[in-house]
Amino acid sequence: MAAASVDSSSLQPALDRKEHHVPDHHSANEQEILSLEDRRYECVLRSDFDAFAELCHEDLVYAHSNGERDDLRSYIDKCRQGVYVYHRIDHPVEQVKIVGDVALVMGEMHADLTIRGTRTALDNAALAVWIRVGSSWKLLAYQPTPKPVQAALGQEGTTASAGSNV
Repeated sequence: MAAASVDSSSLQPALDRKEHHVPDHHSANEQEILSLEDRRYECVLRSDFDAFAELCHEDLVYAHSNGERDDLRSYIDKCRQGVYVYHRIDHPVEQVKIVGDVALVMGEMHADLTIRGTRTALDNAALAVWIRVGSSWKLLAYQPTPKPVQAALGQEGTTASAGSNV
């Protein structure tokens, strides 16, 4: 598992280098994808949106857990305008599957962020799609899906993910 997080005492984002749950027999391409996943989350935590854009395909489709979608430019513009301010992101990866020049990253995305001025916690299943362009991998699509709210399942604790905007 890998998780990106923010040290709340200093408000400086940091990448927590936990082990990804990936078997040893995974290819160099799969390891590269895992590294790129770490970098993209680190970029948004550090508000380095130029570096984030470099990791993305020009036709990026960035979906949000409420069903809204952004392209690369609109997502970055919203981040720069403070619509989305990320405080902490954990992104455990369950599986990387590469088929030809397409890589699928299946996992989760847990985040604390401010959306349009409201502090929110997200608990999502997530799918990231990377595509090989020449010798580089580029993020082509991202789709988070809210996990069931624990209280609705009769469990203690709740997470506001259903209907959240990231």
